Amino acid sequence: MVAWLQNNVATLIISAVIIVIVCAVILGMVKNKKKGRTSCGCGCAGCAMNGACHGNDNDKKK
Repeated sequence: MVAWLQNNVATLIISAVIIVIVCAVILGMVKNKKKGRTSCGCGCAGCAMNGACHGNDNDKKK
């Protein structure tokens, strides 16, 4: 078992770093979603799917 770990230590470290980065990106996306931010960061004014994505503000007030 120790020999296998010694032979694969670089792969294990790189894999751990990639997993941490992916988790950080996912957590950031979840936080942005909870705050109501869009994923592209440019707002909805110029988006072709403007009305379909978030709906109208009038619908929310009813």
